[in-house]
Amino acid sequence: MFSLRARDAMSASWAVSLLSKSLTGFSFWIVGTGAASAHVKWFCAYDAAGQPRGLENVLCRDFELLLGVALLWFFSGCVVERTSLGELLVRSINRVTEGLRLHTEVMIRAVCGFFFISLWAVGGIILTPELKTTSPQVGLLQLAIAAGLLSRRTMPFSAAGIVVLFGLAVRDYGTFHLADYPIFLGLAAYLALTGLQKDLFGVPPLDVVRYATAVTLMWASVEKWAYPEWSFPLLIEHPGITLGFDNEFYMRAAGMVEFTLAFALAWTPLVRRVAAAMLLGMFISACFEFGWLDVIGHSGIIVVLVAILADDRPREAEYRAPWLAPAGLCAALTVTLFTYYVGHAAMFNTSIL
Repeated sequence: MFSLRARDAMSASWAVSLLSKSLTGFSFWIVGTGAASAHVKWFCAYDAAGQPRGLENVLCRDFELLLGVALLWFFSGCVVERTSLGELLVRSINRVTEGLRLHTEVMIRAVCGFFFISLWAVGGIILTPELKTTSPQVGLLQLAIAAGLLSRRTMPFSAAGIVVLFGLAVRDYGTFHLADYPIFLGLAAYLALTGLQKDLFGVPPLDVVRYATAVTLMWASVEKWAYPEWSFPLLIEHPGITLGFDNEFYMRAAGMVEFTLAFALAWTPLVRRVAAAMLLGMFISACFEFGWLDVIGHSGIIVVLVAILADDRPREAEYRAPWLAPAGLCAALTVTLFTYYVGHAAMFNTSIL
């Protein structure tokens, strides 16, 4: 009798825990995970060559629960997109973002100019705060990149300068570390293609940087699962952002929200615009939490998200059947996890499991 009661109590406890975490997963989708959008390598100690959490620890029950919530929300968004409610949302977004849409190119050029002038003013940074350098030529190149953004004719030269900086960072910090930042290559492609008034094999410049942003954020989300302990000092310093839940679950949830919204940036028109709006809220709230370092470091991502939100180009061919959304998300998650862990094991001789 005692054994049956104990088992019933354990089952009830597990059910309460499951319901609580399900509601938490729902709340993450409503309020976002803003502070988790701060790039942990800018604020805390890290070891990119260290052993990541094994996949058997990453793919746990909480992970499966959060993935289920993500699939439900993603599928629901795709269903709503082709309804009258979806059309109303599109019209509403179009009205709000019309001014931004008309000045997308100028906006991106201005923010990129601000970014590179800020890097030059701070000094000793290649592209992001943890990528340090002592070369004085880097600062001069950053100023030249900013100057080149003043004219369309010189934008391709600025793009080439960004690629040079990215190459220097790869030389000094390795390919795996720079896999965090393909958005810089995406911005370089956008600036070059816009300056030359060309597409990339039929893909418009804004779509090129949109895909690069999606890959950047999907990769960063895997890092939240592989190395959650890097963020624990931030969570201890800012305990309110965890919504009262333990740090392990918070990092799993933050990674799942970020991965799903990042993948949505590569999906259908309304879905990616809503995802861009949610990501904007997360990144902007992180700027208030972590200050100017976060403002400068994430300015490139923020301006691209604004451009995606404002992009209203009608593309009927981009709409897909809603049932493809869960399959696409699961496929992207599998490929990204596999690439991250296999790549890390190959470069640093670490274990996958």
